[in-house]
Amino acid sequence: MWAVQVRPSGRLDALFATGAHLTGLLAGYGVLVMLLLMARVPAVEHSFGADRIARWHALGGRYVLSLCLGHGVLALAGFAVATGTGPLPAARSLLGYPGIAAAAVGTALLVAVGATSARAVRRRVRHETWRAAHLLAYLGAALGFVHQMAGPDVAGSMVTRWLWAMLHATVAVVLLWYRGVVPVRHALRHSLRVLEVRPEGPGVVSVVMQGIGLDRLRAEPGQFLRWRFLQRRLWRTALPFSLSAPVRGDFLRITVKAAGDHTRRIRRLRPGTRVLVTGPFGALTAHRRTRRKVLLIAGGVGITPIRALFETLPGGPRDITLLYRANDADQVLFRGELEAIAAARQAGLHYLLGRSDAAYDHLAPAALRLLVPDLADHDVFLCGPPAMAEAATAALVRAAVPPEHIHSEYFTF
Repeated sequence: MWAVQVRPSGRLDALFATGAHLTGLLAGYGVLVMLLLMARVPAVEHSFGADRIARWHALGGRYVLSLCLGHGVLALAGFAVATGTGPLPAARSLLGYPGIAAAAVGTALLVAVGATSARAVRRRVRHETWRAAHLLAYLGAALGFVHQMAGPDVAGSMVTRWLWAMLHATVAVVLLWYRGVVPVRHALRHSLRVLEVRPEGPGVVSVVMQGIGLDRLRAEPGQFLRWRFLQRRLWRTALPFSLSAPVRGDFLRITVKAAGDHTRRIRRLRPGTRVLVTGPFGALTAHRRTRRKVLLIAGGVGITPIRALFETLPGGPRDITLLYRANDADQVLFRGELEAIAAARQAGLHYLLGRSDAAYDHLAPAALRLLVPDLADHDVFLCGPPAMAEAATAALVRAAVPPEHIHSEYFTF
């Protein structure tokens, strides 16, 4: 669209205008991509992994915000040069146009979203505050759309106006469907309610839920869903938790570690609380397996999806091995269940206990080869805190495991 409309010129105002048009089009398209990545489309998240998509979204958001700011600066500079005025008078004149005023407000909202998403700020703000600020991105995108439909790049022809409007309409429908309609439809179809909340370890509880026709969720071991518990101070946020056991009949289970306000409130869920669920999501499933032998590595509460895989991955005696990393024995979850599964399946099970800063590194290449001598012949499924997962991945590669056979998903993203 930019290339067919550009008019080569050596004038300074034309150069500024050309850059403004290009950055504006890229920013408008980039916003659509960012929204689509966060639409929670199960097929997309199952293909790539929700954690990877979230990282793409975070990285892409920085580029899109830079393009929005660059577009504004270039447009202002071009107008100032063309009219022979200074930056402030040029800005006042431009803001007199409704479409440009809408774009300025939309850009300010996107800047606010970006500021609250910066790592240093995100650690200091409550999740509710961050979420409320992030919702401003929808309003920012809508105001940007108003500006785009009035600008020469899109408004120049009926075809481009129709194409741009249909792109936005498609993304809007996908967002509304998967983030609004689907959870309500699941609620009506499955009538999911909390059955029991039981402690599993220090600060960790399992939530057992009961519903109707849960097989139609098609939730696979290793996946997670987004749960909205319709209880005071919890209903506003959909929380991502993995299944910690395969779906059995009308029952399913998640296991949650208290790591913030919302997860601490999970412990006080009352039996009978209604639950809205969306998903399943995630790509850490048996479909990624390429070899007969499988090594499962879990760290901390990352055992939740790994425990479900440990029970269900097909395999004969000694085909499946689980390494469970924890600071001490008290933090080992599902010990009885894991040992019963290992005994029934004749699978390997090793607890790697000790602090991460201890002298002996349980995840060093030599240590891994000692526990799993034919390590390079395994597919590896890995889930744990980001630092542990990155260290384990690096050690596995040094131990001659091909990167394409290492399947990981961070449970915090």
